[in-house]
Amino acid sequence: MSACYQCTGITWSPRLAKSMIAAIKAQLNEVVMAAMLPLLILGLASGCAHAPVHQASGSSAASASAPTPGAQAVEASVRAATLRAIPELRTVHFAYDSDYLNAQARSILRRNAKWIASHPSATLQVAGHCDQRGTVEYNLALGQRRAKAVRDYLIALGSDGGKIATISYGKERLLCQEMTSSCWRRNRRAETLAAVP
Repeated sequence: MSACYQCTGITWSPRLAKSMIAAIKAQLNEVVMAAMLPLLILGLASGCAHAPVHQASGSSAASASAPTPGAQAVEASVRAATLRAIPELRTVHFAYDSDYLNAQARSILRRNAKWIASHPSATLQVAGHCDQRGTVEYNLALGQRRAKAVRDYLIALGSDGGKIATISYGKERLLCQEMTSSCWRRNRRAETLAAVP
């Protein structure tokens, strides 16, 4: 190897090696992207070309892994509704940067689902909230995921998805302004409000 090293006439240094590696990586990236781009376009085009398949509700071909009834239901419109906090509908809290429903949150939602079942005419709005860390855009998306997680769990428990709307307030409606972990914990939540005729 040293003979080949000497016959190149190039004096190797760590700086030269790094620049050559960077140049090789750049060329490889261009080659890979040039090869992958047509496949990506073809995949997108073929995915968009297929119409969704709808089965009749009485079809025996429905799969066992089909979503629960109501999970795909259009969300309720609450624009004209007068929403208010109901003491029996408790707030669910989340861990930092998470939309996961832990055991305590699921327990709260089971109790909330019982109230919902006993008030079938109620229209609900699940509002996802975040603490004040992070960008506005990121927290709006996280708040929406939190609201959706609650809605999906309530639907899985038998609630009518067509009567449950979601909204995200991100970090816009804080309960607490302090920059402490206990304050942040209070702000990471999903609240369920109801309009009861």
